[in-house]
Amino acid sequence: MADKPKHAPLTQFPIVDDELQIGGIALSKLAEQVGQTPFYAYDRGALTDRVKDLRQQLPKQISLHYAMKANPMPELVAHMAGLVDGFDIASGGELKVALDAGMDAAEISFAGPGKSTEEIHAAVNAGVTLNIESIGELERANKAGEKLGIQPRIAVRVNPDFELKSSGMKMSGGPKPFGIDAEQVPDVLKRIGELNVHFRGFHIFSGSQNLKPESLIEAQDASFELAYRLAEDAPSPVELLNIGGGFGIPYFPGDKALELKDVCSNLELRTTECKQRLPNAEIVIELGRYLVGEAGVYVCEVVDRKISRAQLFIVTNGGLHHHLAASGNFGQLIRKNYPVVNGTKVEQGEQEIASVVGPLCTPLDLLADRMLLGKAEIGDLIVILQSGAYGYTASPHLFLSHPATAEILI
Repeated sequence: MADKPKHAPLTQFPIVDDELQIGGIALSKLAEQVGQTPFYAYDRGALTDRVKDLRQQLPKQISLHYAMKANPMPELVAHMAGLVDGFDIASGGELKVALDAGMDAAEISFAGPGKSTEEIHAAVNAGVTLNIESIGELERANKAGEKLGIQPRIAVRVNPDFELKSSGMKMSGGPKPFGIDAEQVPDVLKRIGELNVHFRGFHIFSGSQNLKPESLIEAQDASFELAYRLAEDAPSPVELLNIGGGFGIPYFPGDKALELKDVCSNLELRTTECKQRLPNAEIVIELGRYLVGEAGVYVCEVVDRKISRAQLFIVTNGGLHHHLAASGNFGQLIRKNYPVVNGTKVEQGEQEIASVVGPLCTPLDLLADRMLLGKAEIGDLIVILQSGAYGYTASPHLFLSHPATAEILI
């Protein structure tokens, strides 16, 4: 039976002659240009439009950063460098991509637990802001600065005593590997004041993938109040306040696109207040999935059709090794379908209820479970939408040694 309720309307890609258009190119023609299936394709126009639309809604005094972990493809990152105010990275590898993309090191911040000594050294040497996640990281950053003769740029990543309610992934509240518990931060700030480091401010990230404005507003309010409280113990004026992100996109049946009007209205009030209470602070919102997730697709090719005990299976040359999230094995407790279409027969003609699977010898290799699709024949192109974030790099490409997928920015 087809999904009920249906997926939220997804209109970022037009349909011409019943074929999906990506970047203004018919899907079949695009596949010819790529020269293989499967592949990921990212639409630079959709990326540009998303940032433009968001900037029109956000308060002007907020800086917009791209969280590169969502999609670190070098060409995409280079495109985003011309659209956003800064990057947030989570590894030494992402640091290199960010710098190669031309982003000013002063506008890059580095978060994540377990930074290696080599990564800390490279970050201090480059001049990026280190979001320290432990007292140990602080001490290692200080040692790196002494060795290099450079004053490390330091912000404290805070593990708040609250969480982002209704978020797809909770990053705060309770014991967490991320950040320093809010109640421990005053002691850390005291230690920062004793070291030869440049204190910049706070990074407060409470959760991701949230579609409820009221939850985002509540978390943002709490983040500002926490920052004000912690600033009382800061060794110098706060010059950076990263309040995280959490903006979600619709993936599953019943999801509705995030309505930002109330969120942005509240941010307008909060940022005005913050400029009075922390006058030197640059206020940053850090977004990844929201900026790039809807601009990407994963495309695979039908290689077989089969019926097993009255259930139709469409077998493709793509699978969870390329797109782990779509298979439901990337954080889903109960598997739900991503939006999936037959990209070469989207709306017209015969429809059928089918499950889409890949070539892997595991029942986990399920890309769509009993969805209503245009009748698929061998050679048709199956498209998984909402695939611009946590797709290619979040998947186990080497599993069962099938051929690699490609990526293209158009």
